[in-house]
Amino acid sequence: MKPRVALGLFGLLGVIFSAAAAEQAPERPDIIFIIADDLGWADVAFHGGNAPTPQLDRLAREGLELTQHYVAPVCSPTRTGLMTGRCWSRFGVTTPGNERALPWDTVTLPRALKSVGYDTCLTGKWHLGSRPDQGPNHFGFDHSYGSLAGGVSPYGHKYKQGPYVNTWHRNETLVDEPGHVTDLIANEAVRWIEARGPAPFFLYVPFTAVHLPVKEPAEWVARVPAAVQGDVARHYAASVMHLDDAVGRILAALERAGRRRNALIVFTSDNGGSTVENNDRSYPDDQCPSGKLPGNNAPWRGQKGDVYEGGTRVPTLVSWRGAKPGRVTTPVQITDWLPTLAALTGYRAPGDLKWDGADISAVLATHAALPARPLYTVGPNWRARSLRLGDWKLVVTGKDAKAKTELFQLAADPGETTNLATREPARLRLMEERLNAMAARDRDAVARD
Repeated sequence: MKPRVALGLFGLLGVIFSAAAAEQAPERPDIIFIIADDLGWADVAFHGGNAPTPQLDRLAREGLELTQHYVAPVCSPTRTGLMTGRCWSRFGVTTPGNERALPWDTVTLPRALKSVGYDTCLTGKWHLGSRPDQGPNHFGFDHSYGSLAGGVSPYGHKYKQGPYVNTWHRNETLVDEPGHVTDLIANEAVRWIEARGPAPFFLYVPFTAVHLPVKEPAEWVARVPAAVQGDVARHYAASVMHLDDAVGRILAALERAGRRRNALIVFTSDNGGSTVENNDRSYPDDQCPSGKLPGNNAPWRGQKGDVYEGGTRVPTLVSWRGAKPGRVTTPVQITDWLPTLAALTGYRAPGDLKWDGADISAVLATHAALPARPLYTVGPNWRARSLRLGDWKLVVTGKDAKAKTELFQLAADPGETTNLATREPARLRLMEERLNAMAARDRDAVARD
């Protein structure tokens, strides 16, 4: 009898200890990843913007700001980096495109999270394959809604004239719904949150605001400060404010569902702000105001499409109980999020997925500095490349003998005003070697039919 009693006691103790361990184990977070479209560094109030952004200001004040968070200079490449943890140029993706960006078997962020029990949803802009048979549901999303292609007209929800003009969909079936694009994307996110069961979830919300063509409801334009003058400028400010409000609606839905406390929320932009013509005639006419967009990337050099800081360094916030509030200056990149979220959710890769990104969970938790590592960027149509290593940044524009080479020391010259290439020949050679090593992996994962 005694051995049986002992075994019974040990079994009971094992159950007790297992239950205690389960109670102490960190709960896996719900993940809400929000991307604005073409939002410049200084378009937000917490960076001095002229449009009030109270929801984002609160996230910045109470959460963590990654002050050196880098993305690609344009949209499809940034989305490729987020989905894969790899540099977009490895897939041959350097510019906005409607072709399928990823090989069918790519381990994407939603696929990785889905494999460890997460529900997955995209509401917003996909732009990694604009045909319904190349949409988000083919790459790991349980539910998807929004634009299969790129930015759309605000009320008609149409992409550029051509084969992909009809792009608004739900689960890869084209639909036609009334309403402003920002409201529709937010509405779907709120409904999806409200319908969740106990499983953890990954909600990806790539808004189309503030991508052209902007045209905001009259009630939003009326709220713009009087100091903002000009038709396009007022609609653009209203678009920023409308976006901010939509973020607030998503946060409120999390609160109502009792899931805000353990939610890991990331807000960023896919590239820097733009200053091109708003009323682009390649889109179906939504009677949008004409004039240049006022995307504001100050104090950085450049804008959307550039590999300079203004094109690639974007406002980025993290709100999560596991993230230490404050501001972090450690350079990070969009490719870091897949390795990081994998680590936080218990995903283990089946083999070498050749991630270029790194796990930055320690940066979030303790503001730990990462060792210096190369952050590689390729611009649209391969016209320019850059490499950041520590506080140094190399920019190469053009090719071969016609290439223009610039070397900047960002700690002393964040505005990239002084080219040190001729003064620092040894540094220049080192940076060129590192850039060439990264470039040698370009196109090593191009999607094939």
